[in-house]
Amino acid sequence: MASLRSSLTLLRTATRHGSRSFSSKSGAGRKFSAPLLVAGVSAAGAASYGVYKAWGSNLTLEQAAQSVQEAIPSAAVSAAGPPEAQPSVYSQGKNHALYLWINVKTSANACQVARAVSKLQSYVDQVSDPKTRDDDDEILAGVGFGPNFYGRVVGKTKEPYTYAHRKGNLGEMPSSSGDIFVHAKSNEVSKLFELGQVIMKNLPKDSVDNFEDIYSFVYQNGRDLSGFIDGTENTADEDDRKEVAVEKATGGSYVITQKWIHDLDVVASEKDKTLEGWVGRQRADSVELSRKTISSHVARMTAGNQYQSPKPFQIVRQSMPFGTLSGGAGLFFIGYAASPQNLDYMLDRMVGAGGDGHCDDIMRITKNIKGTYWYFPGAAELKKLQ
Repeated sequence: MASLRSSLTLLRTATRHGSRSFSSKSGAGRKFSAPLLVAGVSAAGAASYGVYKAWGSNLTLEQAAQSVQEAIPSAAVSAAGPPEAQPSVYSQGKNHALYLWINVKTSANACQVARAVSKLQSYVDQVSDPKTRDDDDEILAGVGFGPNFYGRVVGKTKEPYTYAHRKGNLGEMPSSSGDIFVHAKSNEVSKLFELGQVIMKNLPKDSVDNFEDIYSFVYQNGRDLSGFIDGTENTADEDDRKEVAVEKATGGSYVITQKWIHDLDVVASEKDKTLEGWVGRQRADSVELSRKTISSHVARMTAGNQYQSPKPFQIVRQSMPFGTLSGGAGLFFIGYAASPQNLDYMLDRMVGAGGDGHCDDIMRITKNIKGTYWYFPGAAELKKLQ
């Protein structure tokens, strides 16, 4: 950009004072030759239409300068690119994750709380020094806000995101409260615990009503505690994940979090064939069943029970197992989407809402005890809260 502006200055200076680099015509109407513009503008890396329009044409120096000036805004827009998302949104997973769910007191200063958590990356840098960290000990983190809290601090998002209570024949999906949610990923669970400490320490005094910190883990090289491979339909390509998860205009993402507790006794006692029928995939290799019921999990998440039915909506799943044998264990479900419509479709299908009345058989082995939606602002939106 600086070089482009330097080229513009050069052209204007030549207009005022003349130069041997130009043709022999005199006065303000002096014409320029293509080589000067190539040296001055192409070397700057400007490839906008305005520059090429000037290049090689029979323009006066004043007209050439104006053409370069018109090229500058478009070059600036191109350099800026689309809004950036937070690090947790479409990055690949790590061995462990922190899910920090915070409810803020109604008496707390919401703007001060938002300002504190908007500094999340600085807390990450405290725990994992950017000068020495590598892939093994890095932390990828993002922060989201519940709709009521975000409305108090910022206002409306591009799309409303309200998590409705849902109920079907096989169970309920309760709508839980929540103001702040932090999702952080690392290969070292101790660093996630430390990050949680730093975050809670930096929140305004007496601002937290209650919170829950959950630490997840990789189980059997990427399987759910039910024994099925988790996230089979997740796209691995980063550009595709970004397309699915990020709102283009803002860099933000709409996020679902749910806490599921598995009935491990049912998982252990049922035959593989029965479990596979409920899920719609083979347990060993996650291959989709060619014949499955309309109530199988795969059928509920797609357009029907035909083999490889199209997926009307997609999300980027970041779910992982969590829990203890004594206190209950299951799946912490978290998914990122460019629109809350993607999330609504899947939840409605699980409880049979919206038409056919069929519920998801996956709810025969697991129970949803907590859930809500969040908005993870784009990086630029988050910075404005500081």
